[in-house]
Amino acid sequence: MKLAIDNNALAEDFFSDTRVLGIVAPVKDYRFCWVVNQALGCDFRLNNDLEIQLAKKGRQYFFSIYEYNEPGSSLGNYIYSNQCNGEYLLPEFRHLDFLWLLKGDEVKNDYLNMLQQSIKDIAGVQLITELDKDKIKNKIHLVF
Repeated sequence: MKLAIDNNALAEDFFSDTRVLGIVAPVKDYRFCWVVNQALGCDFRLNNDLEIQLAKKGRQYFFSIYEYNEPGSSLGNYIYSNQCNGEYLLPEFRHLDFLWLLKGDEVKNDYLNMLQQSIKDIAGVQLITELDKDKIKNKIHLVF
């Protein structure tokens, strides 16, 4: 008997307590996270254990993920790089450079609006928008 992983159920479970922001900021991922850390007082760090590896067209692509857990809270923040050597983690959102996933605790609209405004004020950020989870076709690419 073969057991199959139900990717849809896995993705639905993973996304049950998340909010996702899409960001356009044409800079390197490490530079963007450094600027976010400086501007917002965060401590995003590269987490190689979460790195997402995709095989496309016979090649391997590695998408970095930076992680920051808010002190005194179960809220985790994850910044995904959406591009790697011309390939996209979420091809349906190719115009986005980064995805900011908030997970692990309820994120109220006031908090999200304040966060979006703070990110918008960072030099180099051209656009920030909340992504409708139902419009993300390749949700499974974000699951770690």
